[in-house]
Amino acid sequence: MILINVRFRPLPEYVENFRELVEEFTAATRAEPGCIFFDWSRNTDDPAEYILIEAFHDDGAEAHVQSEHFRKAGEMFPEILSETPQIINTLIEGKTDWDRMAEFQVG
Repeated sequence: MILINVRFRPLPEYVENFRELVEEFTAATRAEPGCIFFDWSRNTDDPAEYILIEAFHDDGAEAHVQSEHFRKAGEMFPEILSETPQIINTLIEGKTDWDRMAEFQVG
């Protein structure tokens, strides 16, 4: 699994409707065969920041960045963001999905 976390900081005029602006990109990415998950969150400590948590099968990320919707997003983001996003990208060998937490159980 390729696990990617990205921090996005929209321009002030796009903070409230940022999720709407990225909805087409989000839906198209989630429909990709290699996508495991692609989930946005708003930072509760800093509401002007959005965090994207995404994962792809090992061969899925390359197809993602070569896609037409990624190209369009690459044109849109510089117009609506106040800075270049920060990213963490890592390969987790053998992982294909979420696991249950081992440190405690619920129920």
